[in-house]
Amino acid sequence: MNYQYNEQFATATRQFADTAARINQLALENAHKVFGLQMATLEENAEATFSFFGEAAEVRDFDGMKTLFPKGVQIARENVERSISAGQEVFGSTVKTNEAIAEIAKSQLESATVKAQAEAEKVVASAAKTTKRR
Repeated sequence: MNYQYNEQFATATRQFADTAARINQLALENAHKVFGLQMATLEENAEATFSFFGEAAEVRDFDGMKTLFPKGVQIARENVERSISAGQEVFGSTVKTNEAIAEIAKSQLESATVKAQAEAEKVVASAAKTTKRR
């Protein structure tokens, strides 16, 4: 009887470890994707900004500055748009990852419920047999 409990505990522990590993893998993949996306956005924004600063350093007169101002506003707008777009993509990816994790948790809970109900039915059946014998 003790062996049966140990085997059930070992099985449950293995299942928990496998589930935790899958959840951790999903979370790490999402973190990798998010970090890569944010770094790419930061790189694009920095490249555009430093390119603009390079052009601004070459301006020698007021007319050059007047033509540079709209370009600076355009670059700032594009940087903000890229950042917002990356933020939305990060949010979407994180939501999908959380949904996948929730689905794993839900399936584990349903599996545990089915097993518990089966065990409970065995106990009830065993108890019913025992009471009929008396």
